[in-house]
Amino acid sequence: MYRNTKIFIFAIALIFFLNLIINPAQAEAPTPGSSTDPVITKSYFDQNTLSEAKVKELVASAIAANAGAGQPSGSNGGTGSSTPASMKVVQLQNGQTLYSGAGAEFIVRTGKVLAVSNDENGIPDVTGGKDLPAGTEVALNHLLIFPAEGRGIKSSPKNTADIFVMVRGSYLLLNADGSKAAQ
Repeated sequence: MYRNTKIFIFAIALIFFLNLIINPAQAEAPTPGSSTDPVITKSYFDQNTLSEAKVKELVASAIAANAGAGQPSGSNGGTGSSTPASMKVVQLQNGQTLYSGAGAEFIVRTGKVLAVSNDENGIPDVTGGKDLPAGTEVALNHLLIFPAEGRGIKSSPKNTADIFVMVRGSYLLLNADGSKAAQ
């Protein structure tokens, strides 16, 4: 009796697996008209589908609506600032330090610069995936995000090239003697 039960279970399993092998689409296909495969009419589809032209129109209107929203952010007493959505190119001279406002972003394009921080926390280098402690050389074309004020970059004593930095957000550019740099 025990042997017959084994044969019976084996036969049912074999039939089930053979059915899946012979007709796998039937096992996976949803039932037409069900909640997993609803049937819709062409007119419903045409009315509820965005055309490329409609998408372009929606994007253009959203951009136009946000155009007036980009007010300049404060520079915390600095000599310059840029709108939150745009990047501004700032040139550092040897001996100058570029401090960021909270939330600012820098990308060093040319020259050698060092990370500056007024505490033990470093600067998040998003491109490199690491935190740059004060005194670390910043790699070119890496995105730096400044979560708090009191951090920035300064020209390296080894620098011999022009230093250009792309800046988004508020900043303060200081000369070596601590005075605000003219731009």
